[in-house]
Amino acid sequence: MAADIDEQPAGYERLLTAEHADAIARVAAAVAERRPRHVVFTARGTSDHAALYAAYLTEIRLGLPAGLASPSAITVFGARPDLSDALVVGVSQSGGSPDLAEVLRVARASGALTLAVTNNPDSPLVETAELSVDVAAGHERAVAATKTYTAELLALLMLVEGVRAGDGVLPADERAALARLPELAARTLADDTPARLAPRYRFAAQLVTTGRGYAYPTAREAALKLMETSYLPALAFSGADLLHGPLAMTDPDVPVLAVVGSGPGGTSMREVLPRLGERRADVVVVGSADVGETRMAVPEVDERYAPLLDILPLQRLALALALTRGEDPDAPRGLKKVTTTM
Repeated sequence: MAADIDEQPAGYERLLTAEHADAIARVAAAVAERRPRHVVFTARGTSDHAALYAAYLTEIRLGLPAGLASPSAITVFGARPDLSDALVVGVSQSGGSPDLAEVLRVARASGALTLAVTNNPDSPLVETAELSVDVAAGHERAVAATKTYTAELLALLMLVEGVRAGDGVLPADERAALARLPELAARTLADDTPARLAPRYRFAAQLVTTGRGYAYPTAREAALKLMETSYLPALAFSGADLLHGPLAMTDPDVPVLAVVGSGPGGTSMREVLPRLGERRADVVVVGSADVGETRMAVPEVDERYAPLLDILPLQRLALALALTRGEDPDAPRGLKKVTTTM
């Protein structure tokens, strides 16, 4: 897991090379030409959080309604929704789960434009889809996904921005901003704050993660990593949903990891933090916003890019906490690398 985490700056650099950027641009241009009226994502596990991030990007940057499909509606209940005006995107590290391939098959049969985003260009998901994007993360050693997740994030970001451009080609200022990500990721990973914080949670019985907007998928992915590697029950809420009831469960014995950036989503979290303070919750802030007594600081970037950096110290924390609690993060009990569901 440590090796996979450390490879992420190189993964960003690889996806931004002309070879991979041009391939994504061609797919983005094909999507833009079809002019879908809405976008549906289908995914499982960690990839579900990458898809949620892409849904935010789609609605905010493209102005198109976007949502996540429920595969069981098709695979278990036999639904056949009319997706003739949609772009349907399957996001999967392995591309091997038959339920996701079935969603794309049904969508394509109904006239949808289908796209597979995966780390396995020879997978059933790619065979089913009309278009595909290779996230080019390379072999991932650990069961808990890290570098494939962030590769999905970057590939989906480049795809959405390419569609927004119309011809798939990112503007020069966007390319320059993205080119900084490998160095910023390396700098973020060099910070030892996560390892120093891990003992703080050694005896925690449960934990809450929270964020808004682009940060909400990060909160969900962090919760999953903690559950996978440390078997620590972790509940993820948007900052808004947290105030609608779950806030009552927070107290000094329930740690909170709050993902707070410097953009509109982070600004909206400023009303959440004082409410957590009223509950005397043990809060650690993750992100670029200079708030909170304890922080895992991340370099400030455009809020769209922040999930590519914010998750890195949280991955480090999950790894360090698992080791602190005497667990093996490379082999979580009951899990395997590729999970197939219908």
